[in-house]
Amino acid sequence: MRRAADHLPELAGRLDLRVVYVDLDGTLLGPGGSLFAAGDGQVTTRATDAVAGLHRAGIALVPISGRTVQLVREAARLLGSRSYIAELGAITSFDGEFVHDLGAFRGSGTPFEAMARSGAAALLMETFEGTFEPHAPWAHLPREASMLFRGQVDLAEARRLLDRSGFDWLSLEDNGIIPRRLPGSRGDRFPGLDVADVHAYHLVPRGVSKAAAAAADLGRRGLGPESAIGFGDSPADAELAAHVAAVFVVANGRRAVEAGGAWPDNVYLTEGSHGEGFAEVVFALLGA
Repeated sequence: MRRAADHLPELAGRLDLRVVYVDLDGTLLGPGGSLFAAGDGQVTTRATDAVAGLHRAGIALVPISGRTVQLVREAARLLGSRSYIAELGAITSFDGEFVHDLGAFRGSGTPFEAMARSGAAALLMETFEGTFEPHAPWAHLPREASMLFRGQVDLAEARRLLDRSGFDWLSLEDNGIIPRRLPGSRGDRFPGLDVADVHAYHLVPRGVSKAAAAAADLGRRGLGPESAIGFGDSPADAELAAHVAAVFVVANGRRAVEAGGAWPDNVYLTEGSHGEGFAEVVFALLGA
């Protein structure tokens, strides 16, 4: 990935910025899910100042997250956002109206209900025992279109397993690394996992993604890629690069995104982590 600071002046000159898509956990929000937490556990207001700057400039801030609708809705309300995208792109609230993208899912009920009946989750947990488990307690919140897990698996191998086991309508997506320890805390948060890094994974219908949701959202707004940028810390976030002018990966997301493969030239790495990386870019673009 290229260093964001080296390219921000050139980007500012060609952007007609109207929309900012931002991941929540690990990106806008610091350790523990706080808007005021820096990566080292210190208090910062950089992210809140950047959010205020976007509002003053009339630029829409759209949270885009793997969280449930209820959790993203509350975060959006606190951030002053009129629209938001939840469950890794399956559900979009656009100016108060809900739009569902259920990808390859066909049938009655919800994709979550179909997944629960299918045994796909049990297959993954049995195959990757010790390295893959539900991301409790958040995995047990009501969901419509996704299942939430944590651990570390070979993503390509997991997808092949789903395909050959008759679950070719499903895909496992990597939504970034979850820190095993929070600043100032003691002990391992996930002692049952024998892995080097703990990733958040979402089991979703094939075709559901943050990228697809952002593309559809821009279409509803009548905007092109030059009017939008994205922020994230995971491969699921970097995929937005196909539909926006630039995606900025915050410093703490570098390892997860680089492990996800090669990315196009419009994916950039910030100097700062979490909300400070977000603010670094926002201040540069607004100042320009």
